[in-house]
Amino acid sequence: MRIKVIVQCVRLGSKRYRVIRPAVPLSNAALHDHGRDAYSMYIDRMDGRRVGALWLLAARSTRSLVYLPMCATPIPPGIGDELFPERPLDLVLAHHSLQFSPSVWKQVRERITARNAPRELQTASVPDSDLPADDEVDYAALNYQDNRDVLRQRLYAETLFLTGSAAAFREPARHFFALAKEGPPAAAGNSIYLQGGCNYHVCRQFYWPHLDSRGNREVHVEYCPRWTR
Repeated sequence: MRIKVIVQCVRLGSKRYRVIRPAVPLSNAALHDHGRDAYSMYIDRMDGRRVGALWLLAARSTRSLVYLPMCATPIPPGIGDELFPERPLDLVLAHHSLQFSPSVWKQVRERITARNAPRELQTASVPDSDLPADDEVDYAALNYQDNRDVLRQRLYAETLFLTGSAAAFREPARHFFALAKEGPPAAAGNSIYLQGGCNYHVCRQFYWPHLDSRGNREVHVEYCPRWTR
């Protein structure tokens, strides 16, 4: 798997931060705070595969932050309501060995998004073998309190930070590829989309908070046909 990325380096005091983000904006991938103890992500086929590749890249990039800007992506039609408004978020994936503190993210983000910020265009490669098989998972074991391969969640500066081991990033990555594969055929024969209902509602959930006492929230990923151009 290959994906074009932008690589940038920022120095704050004595610390240096390396940030990887997609070279082409994720125009059909959105992340929202669902307001009901859950985070909701919406993807189409193309950006779903790119998001999955970025998660696999995060598993290998033990010295880099993987930044997925998604705040500006419009929400898909029919998502959200007045009773449960949804707040758009960006996403940052960080290997736990970095020991990255979200409190400095505003400064890092300001530096990398500045108009004259240095940036290097690269093509990142991830072996297909990094993608786990799409098999059933023992979630009780995966989310057990003593399991180190669980992503830690932090919310700061309109950004969801997920921190964990390489295994913790590889396991959820398979869901993005599965949705990119299963979603389009399910939508092909239906002209009406009902969120959370019938027809072609296709989704995956890769975190069960009731199995973990650490306060992590549910992460729900839903396929939506391409909604922006």
